[in-house]
Amino acid sequence: FLMGSPETEPGRKESEVQHQVTLTKPFLLGVHEVTQGQWQAVMGTTPWKGKEFVKEGDDYPATYVNWQDAVEFCHKLSEKEGLVYRLPTEVEWEYACRAGTTTAYSFGDDESELGSYGWFSSNSGETPHPVGGKQPNPWGLYDMHGNVWELCEDRYGVYHADAGTDPTGPSTGSDRVHRGGGWDYDAEDCRSADRNRDYPSDRLSHGGFRVALSPSGQ
Repeated sequence: FLMGSPETEPGRKESEVQHQVTLTKPFLLGVHEVTQGQWQAVMGTTPWKGKEFVKEGDDYPATYVNWQDAVEFCHKLSEKEGLVYRLPTEVEWEYACRAGTTTAYSFGDDESELGSYGWFSSNSGETPHPVGGKQPNPWGLYDMHGNVWELCEDRYGVYHADAGTDPTGPSTGSDRVHRGGGWDYDAEDCRSADRNRDYPSDRLSHGGFRVALSPSGQ
C-alpha cells in the first residue's frame, strides 16, 4: 500500500513522504483502544485516577500510560492468554487505519464528516470518550481517527522514499511514534497519514494505545 500522503493533501506535514510499503506478516489489531477496564484487569492499576481531563469508566480508553507501560501491558496479557500481544508497528497501524483507502481519512477526504467517525477538538468537550461510540472504518476498527493518540512500537524517524518490506523505525533514537490524533487535536491531526511523537516515558491525557496480535508461530 501507499504509506504517507500526497503533497496536495490539506494539513500534510513534511514527514509524511509518500512511499510504497509491503507487509508480508499477518497480524490482528484491536477493534478498540485498550480501555480502563481492560487495563485494570491486566495491570491492577489506575494511572489516570485523579488526573486532569479524565472521565472514569470501564469503556473509556486507558490514558496517562506511556510507551513502557503499554509494552508491559502487552507482556502481561501475552503471559495471561498464552498468545503474542504487542504494539503495532507504524506501518501496520497506517495500513489498518486506511483499510484499503487512499484518501486523507478512511471515510474520504471531507474533514467535515470526521464527527461521525471520531472525537476531536470540535466535538469532544475536552475529554476522551468511551470507545466504539462512533462509526468504524471499512475494516470494523473504531476510533482510528481521534479519541486518543495511539502508541506504536517504532521509534520516530524519517521515511525513506524507496520501497520497503515489513519496515520498522530506526534502531536508535528516543521518541516513539503516536498515531491517529486525539480528543484535543484538530481534524487535520486525525488524518490517516498524520504522525506524532513523544518520549517513551511521557504519560499524557490524550495518550493511549491498542494492541496487535501476532498469529501463532509468527
